[in-house]
Amino acid sequence: MHGELRDCDEILIERVLGAAINVHRELGPGLLESVYELALMVELGDQGIEARRQVEITVNYKGQNLGIGFRADVIVADSLILEIKAVDDINSIHVAQIITYLKLLSYKRGLLLNFNKKMMKDGIRRVSI
Repeated sequence: MHGELRDCDEILIERVLGAAINVHRELGPGLLESVYELALMVELGDQGIEARRQVEITVNYKGQNLGIGFRADVIVADSLILEIKAVDDINSIHVAQIITYLKLLSYKRGLLLNFNKKMMKDGIRRVSI
């Protein structure tokens, strides 16, 4: 991790969380992550929030480009990463994963969004580095 981390403002985070809650309210728990990801892209688009999905992120090691290290589920406004889950519970490996993604992207903040909860508020995990 080198240099300044790219940050986003709290207003953007609140808008994204509102979009996730709208998707969850409409679809409920129990679907595939890809369904929630696509629905969230529709919701973000409807709200005029710039977002890209399945963004290829390359990894460099000792100056060597290793190619695609992962695909970011959703990147919002080139400053916030969203990791979409549909699991029983968020665990430490999910948190470690998004922290690694944040470091590779030089982003300060990300959201783990677990749609497999009865209430969306119970599936939201903010992650900052």
